[in-house]
Amino acid sequence: MWSGGARPATRLDAMLVGRDAERDHVERSLGQASSGRSAALVVRGEAGMGKSALLDHAVATAHGMRVLRGVGIESEAELAFGALHLLLYPYLDRLDLLPGPQAAALRGAFGLSSDTATTPFLIGAATLTLLAELAAEQPLLCVVDDAQWLDRGSSDALLFAARRFQADPVAMLFAVRDTAVPFHTPGIEELRLPGLAPGAAARLLDHHSPGLTAPMRARVLEEADGNPLALLELGAARLAAQREGRAEPAHQVGPLPVTRRVQETFREQIVGLPEACQAILLVAAADRFAGMDTVLRVARAVGADTSDLDAAERAGLISVTDGELTFRHPLVRAAAYQCATHYQRIAVHRAFAEALVTPDVLDRRAWHLATATTEPDEAVAAELERTALRAERRGGAMAVSAAYDRAGRLSVDPELKARRIAKAALAAYDAGKPDRAARLAVEVTSLTSDPRTIADATLLRGQIEYERTSPEADATLACEAARLIMDSDPERAVVMLTEMMCAGRDAGALPLIAEGARLLAELRLPRSSRPRASADAQICWGHLLSGRPEHAAGPLRAMVEIGRGPDEDVMHRIVAGFSGLMLAEDQATVAVMEMLLAEVRASGALTWIPYAQEVLALAQSLGGDFLAAQTSLAEALALSTEFGMDMEVAVLRAISVWLTAVTGDEPRCRTLAAEARPVLDGRHAVGIALTSWGLGLLDLAAGRYGAAFDALHAVCTGPARYDFLVRAVPDLVEAAVRDGRPGLVADQLTAFERWAAHVDSPVATALAHRCRAMIEDSEEHYRTALDLPTGRFDQARTRLLYGEWLRRKRRRGEARAELAAALAGFTRLGASTWEARATSELTALGERPSLEPAADDALKNLTPQEVQVVRLAAAGLSNKEIGAQLFLSPRTIGHHLYRAYPKLGVTRRIELAQLGLG
Repeated sequence: MWSGGARPATRLDAMLVGRDAERDHVERSLGQASSGRSAALVVRGEAGMGKSALLDHAVATAHGMRVLRGVGIESEAELAFGALHLLLYPYLDRLDLLPGPQAAALRGAFGLSSDTATTPFLIGAATLTLLAELAAEQPLLCVVDDAQWLDRGSSDALLFAARRFQADPVAMLFAVRDTAVPFHTPGIEELRLPGLAPGAAARLLDHHSPGLTAPMRARVLEEADGNPLALLELGAARLAAQREGRAEPAHQVGPLPVTRRVQETFREQIVGLPEACQAILLVAAADRFAGMDTVLRVARAVGADTSDLDAAERAGLISVTDGELTFRHPLVRAAAYQCATHYQRIAVHRAFAEALVTPDVLDRRAWHLATATTEPDEAVAAELERTALRAERRGGAMAVSAAYDRAGRLSVDPELKARRIAKAALAAYDAGKPDRAARLAVEVTSLTSDPRTIADATLLRGQIEYERTSPEADATLACEAARLIMDSDPERAVVMLTEMMCAGRDAGALPLIAEGARLLAELRLPRSSRPRASADAQICWGHLLSGRPEHAAGPLRAMVEIGRGPDEDVMHRIVAGFSGLMLAEDQATVAVMEMLLAEVRASGALTWIPYAQEVLALAQSLGGDFLAAQTSLAEALALSTEFGMDMEVAVLRAISVWLTAVTGDEPRCRTLAAEARPVLDGRHAVGIALTSWGLGLLDLAAGRYGAAFDALHAVCTGPARYDFLVRAVPDLVEAAVRDGRPGLVADQLTAFERWAAHVDSPVATALAHRCRAMIEDSEEHYRTALDLPTGRFDQARTRLLYGEWLRRKRRRGEARAELAAALAGFTRLGASTWEARATSELTALGERPSLEPAADDALKNLTPQEVQVVRLAAAGLSNKEIGAQLFLSPRTIGHHLYRAYPKLGVTRRIELAQLGLG
């Protein structure tokens, strides 16, 4: 699919003058890949800096490697997955080697099947797996030039794969031109090409344009400013003018930008060609996907023919090899298109539309028609809408947005225009373009008076504002949207009010939560329907979050059970998960979230994984499964960082603050808090309270009771005090008792006991008894708390407090037993500060504690990703199946297992099952 043309060796050598360091860098990447360690590199620079030459050099030196080449074309960015299709086309016969959903995703993306809709991330996973399959046969080099102009679906899939290769013999090189719109490649190493040093620039110019007069030589060096392509083209043009005796260009004040200079040089060469030759160059430039037969058919329609290419070939602007026309450089293609008049371009696009009539080229036909249409035209708009629908099924969100947007502009009916632009806004948001989505959504509200269309646009604006401004702004706009359709579409209103309640909860905006609950109660919904159950659960959120737990537990438990059932949508399951946390039903919450995660992994809906892992990590942390929580957080943080979800990153760091506090890593805990707080403060009340809870626990474990009291009191009196953060009250009570201020927490303890009585979970009841034991100095409450099933951390904490109480009562034998059990629990959990506190108490009894290694100690030596891989392997999944779940290559899975085996003391996969890790 290479359309830049293979440059002659002399030209390649010229473009690499002065690039020894950069060439070595690329060669190291190839050597790394050939040795089985994946490499990905982005080469950045302005046009003409030699990016393409470095990619050519990589191909020329990729001995023993299979090479895939691709290129982005600016005018073709609306064709969903077009570039990826051309890149992988020779290997589509390998699709049956992929996991079923991934194979179906690629077939759908390439228009080979219309059976099921897909997601961009599943296409990315399929790209990863297909490239890994090719690399398993032979080391693989994938080079993509002008990546900034790939269609969004293709670039997302390729970058997704590049970030996830670890132990495969794969090198992926991307050349990215500096443009006005930045092309972000997070997580991939970058190599920037600066201008050549003066000495190298002079050597290049003198070798390829000898004989320039001294003033002209100086001017070319100045105007080229170290740009190799500019040096070659400007030098050649000025030398030709000098030899022909033509006047030099008039002096200009200050040099033009180099890219424009080079493009002007190409333009001068093109406009000097015969008109028919210019016409066929325009045709070739207008559609990269067209084969030579189509190019000639369209060229004849505008008055040109094959023989008219000769002049362009003689000028070195193009080459025709094996029936394929290639431009010498992407700027030649751009110049050929831009040299033409507006009328000429319209005529060519219209001719293409007439030539492209088969079912497999309908999307290209639609875009050619749209480009050739200058006034509203419903027939063309309808064709573009059909293109958008096809792209939607293939998972190309940015292509969907572009098609709906242009369809809207060409719409005759104002309501159709508004609806199409609204769909363009939503697709832009799905494609990760929030600024474009917000602009289109605001425009929609000025185009129509239809309540449903305005409501959808307003809800979208709110979702964008969640990250850009605050969750409270999201909640406010979601409320505004819901009010518009409460009577006409109550089920849709539930979705909007769910957004309002979730965002309002995050913000700690109690008035908004109360208003949302009131509006949910007013909706006319069938009693037995799922939307009604969801609405009732969120009404109960309103009661709980306002400190009124009476009658809330029943509907919330019903919501948790609904969340564990089949066919429930993602948002309802998130609501069910948070409901479980509010009820202190940690294991039920884990079950709901694990089911949700399995489904979103299978569907490729990766953007939901961080949100599901957030709830899961909270339930695992509060339930005392710290290793599992760390594993969940590691994946969620990696994905949310990759997707640019800054608010979610901060929330996940807040959970990590709590987790590192209880495990005793104080420096890491404070670093995480410092990273999270600036994003959360004043915006995300739950996240900021969770951060303070973690820091309070850190001080409590270390015996800094005054500081612990201050931090925990802020949590337990703040706007999120009745959320799951109500479970911080026992820590506040402990800090107050230790600091001699138990009377200052009476109100918080009363509210906590009322919550515990109404939610009636064993964990809540046990914690209430622990609080009462500390306040009343009561053994009966300690023993009752220990008799109830709780998480391992809570159990160890209660044993520690009870053991300390027994020691103070001089019941040494009983104290020794409880403290030893507490110490064993903290050791298994890796809660080092709490472990030190239990050890100190035992030492005061004259003991020298020593513990046998815990059964699951080996897992603590694994990285979070190794833990995930090992547990799935222990459950009997193959490397390919594990890779499909974790969006990694099978070889990378094997690499993780290879590293994990010695840490676990095993040598074979079958031994994992015997460790009880599945």
